[in-house]
Amino acid sequence: MNRRYIIFDVETPNSRNDRISAIGITIVENMKIVKGYYCLVNPECHFDSFNIQLTGITPEMVKDKPNFKELWKMIEPIMNSGILVAHNAPFDMSVLGKCLRDYGIMWMAQTKYACTCAIARKTLPHLPNHRLNTLCSYLGIELQHHNAASDSNAAAQILLYYLTNGVDMEKYIKIYDLVNICTKRG
Repeated sequence: MNRRYIIFDVETPNSRNDRISAIGITIVENMKIVKGYYCLVNPECHFDSFNIQLTGITPEMVKDKPNFKELWKMIEPIMNSGILVAHNAPFDMSVLGKCLRDYGIMWMAQTKYACTCAIARKTLPHLPNHRLNTLCSYLGIELQHHNAASDSNAAAQILLYYLTNGVDMEKYIKIYDLVNICTKRG
């Protein structure tokens, strides 16, 4: 079944993981990558030195960038246009949910999503771990790790690997509760 997938990755400024300092979005449609999007985001909060070192994003780099509310106006049509996908999706989904909540944005109560990491655990169990860099190395995918554009593009290529190798995505689509910030059980 041809579906539209919105693969996204967020970088956060601190250990609270409730704000975004960068987002990368890669769109997969008809079994190919059709578009990519990247934006630095002003999280309007403090940065931990660990996160600066990990992502290379500093407060100075984002001071004139849109905050999440301004960003959301630009990306909401994209996020509405397909099934959300991320690598270690519960993390990215929770950051998204917290940003929506904290900025008072009413999007939807729940949304469909899939996790390329969870799929790897089932379909590639022989790997030593299922981190993004491990999968990229195994599949020969170029990665500039902790760069949201590169991470979302790499996760999109991993998704395409699954799709071209017959993985039944329906088995891996879950519902994320954006109100309670968790995967819906059931």
